[in-house]
Formats: sequence, C-alpha cells, structure tokens
Amino acid sequence: MAIKLIVLDVDGVLTDGRLYIGSDGTEYKAFHTQDGMGISLAKQVGIKTAIITGRKSKAVRKRAEELKFDYVFEGIHDKLKTLQKIIDEIGIGFEEVCYMGDDLNDIPILTKVGWPCAPQNAIDFVKNHVAFVADSNGGDGAVREMIDSLLLQKYSQEEIVQLFLSKKAKITQ
Repeated sequence: MAIKLIVLDVDGVLTDGRLYIGSDGTEYKAFHTQDGMGISLAKQVGIKTAIITGRKSKAVRKRAEELKFDYVFEGIHDKLKTLQKIIDEIGIGFEEVCYMGDDLNDIPILTKVGWPCAPQNAIDFVKNHVAFVADSNGGDGAVREMIDSLLLQKYSQEEIVQLFLSKKAKITQ
C-alpha cells in the first residue's frame, strides 16, 4: 500500500475527545507525545499530513504548527469535500490516503480512502467500516500505533529506529 497522505480528525483521535473549557472560555486539549513522534516519522519518509476537524481551536493550531502539518482545516462540516481539494492539489487518489476518525462525521471519508483507521474508543459503527482499529484510544497513542503499523509495511523496526537516529534533530514530539 502506497500511502502518500495521512489525514486525522482531532477530537477523539489526536485527543481523548473531552473538551476542557475554562471559565474564561479558553479551550484546552491534551495531545500524546508519542502521536507527535509518529507524525514526525511519517513526515521524514515523505508522507504528507493533514488535519480536518469540525471544531476550531487555538490548541489545535498550536499543535499542528509544532508538528509542521502540511494542511490544517478547522470548522469543517463537509470533510470529504475538503479532502478532495487536498488530494487534487497534491495530485494523488483516495486510495493513497490514510484517514483516522472516530465518529459518524468521519464515515464519508472512511468509506473512500485506501486505508481507513479508527482509535479503540471510536463508535462501533466506525470500527465496522475501517481496515485498522488501534488497540489504543484517541489521545492515548492511537495515531502513533497506526503510523507504526503503516511504516512497518515498508520498513523494518530497525530501519525506523535508524531513521529516527539519523534525523533526530528534525523530530518533534
């Protein structure tokens, strides 16, 4: 499988799905550093990365900036239409896309992409429509688990370690 783009939902995938909102309206999200390492490793082997999420959040923009996501789309109702624009720009097909989602709004993409994935805490309907279900929940390393599984289809564990060691200055968690 030649995946050229990894696309992620945020709430329930990169986070545990809980929303923490302070009395001043500030929204807080917890991200797992191992997911960040996985995203960095995927980028090092030339896989582009994108976030398509229905919510808008300064925390998401900050994390996406830290990890140097290629595309970040927030406040999106029609995620499939947004993905179509990205793949048209890159010049790839849906079969070259890996997407991880956890809820009903992810189904239109999950049923189109080459490698649909879900975290363990995804709703059952989603888990029944994907090729890979992580053992981990969203926000608890599910993205890293998915990326490791993807990379191990092409690289040995030793090659992945060597990739990290040879380019560790570029790795961001």
